[in-house]
Amino acid sequence: MRALITGITGFVGAHLAEELHNQGYEVFGTTRKSCPNAMFANSAIQIIPMNYNSEEDILEILNKIKPHEIYHLAGQSSVKMSWENKVDTLETNIILTVKLLEALRKSDVADSAKLLMIGSSEEYGSIDNENTPITEEAVLRPISPYGVSKASTSLLFQQYVKVYGLKLLYARPFNHIGPGQDIGFVTSDFAKQIVMIEKGIHLPNISVGNLEAQRDFTDVRDIVSAYTMLVEKGQIGEIYNICSGKPHAIKYILTYLLDLSFNKNIQVKQDENKMRPSEFPIYIGDSTKIQEHIGWETTYSIEKSLQDILNYWRIMI
Repeated sequence: MRALITGITGFVGAHLAEELHNQGYEVFGTTRKSCPNAMFANSAIQIIPMNYNSEEDILEILNKIKPHEIYHLAGQSSVKMSWENKVDTLETNIILTVKLLEALRKSDVADSAKLLMIGSSEEYGSIDNENTPITEEAVLRPISPYGVSKASTSLLFQQYVKVYGLKLLYARPFNHIGPGQDIGFVTSDFAKQIVMIEKGIHLPNISVGNLEAQRDFTDVRDIVSAYTMLVEKGQIGEIYNICSGKPHAIKYILTYLLDLSFNKNIQVKQDENKMRPSEFPIYIGDSTKIQEHIGWETTYSIEKSLQDILNYWRIMI
């Protein structure tokens, strides 16, 4: 079996590549020509530079590789960055997806390849407390440019299934965390600051935003397991939440990481610049559908994830 991952050099892409390789797949991945190739531990994972702005380039690669499965991870994934670069976020996430779908429907594998499109819980946006946990049937009311871009791809997904009969599935992951995630995401931001303090690079003060918000965190290794199981067992044309269904306050995340730290004198200071606009106090997903359809459930505890994230930064810094 051959699998193609767009955006393979990203946080999730790297974990997915290893997961698929371990399952016996021949793994191919695309990345922008301007990006350096990822250095995967396993040389069998093949990285292909691709011009995402060229439908012809995408089509050529699809016809050359003839993948059985495609995982579309490429795009701009930061909510914070989407506020700063609205046009780029919309162009990258929407137009890139259209070109991939167009190339797929014109390709030699249009009738055979399964494509998993990756959306986001940010599509749900403004949710009332009485409508939590959030199900796949919730009305989409995105409140960030990133959420708008992903809500648009979910509409494209439905169109290309109904009009062209492509074998598409759609995942809406909630917050995913784990070793290898870049800064700009809460667990990595906390862990990196703590490690810099441990190593004497930074004063023993940690800067934080809103600690009271509760979020639904899932380890990236459980996320990629869900992706592969969805392609194998999921129903074509269906949308699936991927989440733990368990709320954890940001304060708990920070407290647990501080308890793991070698430095017990770290002071916490709130930074108004880190308070995101349109913040919701509780944001939790409902994973009933994916559990019932394919039998997926989380295996990594939040504590195990945090331990691995902290140790990752201890190695990297």
